[in-house]
Amino acid sequence: MSKYEIENIMEFFALPLGDLIYKAQKVHHQNFKTKEIQLASLLSIKTGACPEDCKYCPQSAHYNVELKKEKLIDLISLQNAVSKAKENGAQRFCMGAAWKKLRDGKDLEIVIEMIKIVKSYNLEACVTLGGITKNQATKLKNAGLDAYNHNIDTSPDFYKKIISTRTFDERLDTINNVSEAGLKVCSGGILGMGESWEDRAKMLKILAELKPQPESVPINALVPIKGTPLENNKMIDSFEIIRVIATARILLPKSRIRLSAGRKNFSKETQIICLMAGANSIFYGDNLLTTENNDMKEDKEIISIFSEKEPNIKREIKALKIENKSKKIVKDSNNLDKIGEIIRI
Repeated sequence: MSKYEIENIMEFFALPLGDLIYKAQKVHHQNFKTKEIQLASLLSIKTGACPEDCKYCPQSAHYNVELKKEKLIDLISLQNAVSKAKENGAQRFCMGAAWKKLRDGKDLEIVIEMIKIVKSYNLEACVTLGGITKNQATKLKNAGLDAYNHNIDTSPDFYKKIISTRTFDERLDTINNVSEAGLKVCSGGILGMGESWEDRAKMLKILAELKPQPESVPINALVPIKGTPLENNKMIDSFEIIRVIATARILLPKSRIRLSAGRKNFSKETQIICLMAGANSIFYGDNLLTTENNDMKEDKEIISIFSEKEPNIKREIKALKIENKSKKIVKDSNNLDKIGEIIRI
């Protein structure tokens, strides 16, 4: 059982922002000794025509969305994407397929080959393929898979308003199959779908009570897509996602909190505060499945500002040290001259 009840979690949400971030930072520093930000690249290996009716998702076959449907990607194209991600500094490579569930046979066999390609580049491998059985999870684990993503999305009550083709309990069953197979669990949620703060608290409580807790927790901000039922939703306020990330860090002290979809719509300053609040992983690359992501150059700048000393100030400090050293040499030289004059006298 989590030591926090819903009311406790909501009290965290409600704290003055500075106090909340301070609490989150204390937990973060106790569990992560460096400022390293994990870079995870995400590729859609099969796009569109999904039988699920998730109201936020442009890949659903239920909605009229301008999205090019694509079959399962070929292995050469995948290898090129993995090579590019490795070259750009990614540490984890994630693959997502728009399926309700993974099918045994050809689909499973191709995914296994894809995992082996990712591992050949010495990258962590993660997939999100819909529901999977424990036997399938074991086969993926044996192929070298490190982690499996299956988000719970929101609270059980609000979930029913967003998805009808898969129950909340079915999501938990998949997560349990993943965990029992010895894979790391990656599971988080989406903010901005119309949920309440209580729904957000219930979502975090469920994640915190998973045994073991998820290795990584993606926090997504809804990107309203024309043609989906949530197309008219407003983007979540930046301070709301900061509060959720900080509270997630407190409840999930050892998990990697991943700043995920929607962050392209946040300012550079907001994203840095999210890192200060406890996020220590980002999706890195031009696209996230079907939505645009931050420019990689901008991401490197954000990480540099957060984790490294400010270079211009460093240069001034170095110049100041050289200047002070020169002054000291001149002063010492003058003192020696004075000593020499005294001796001659």
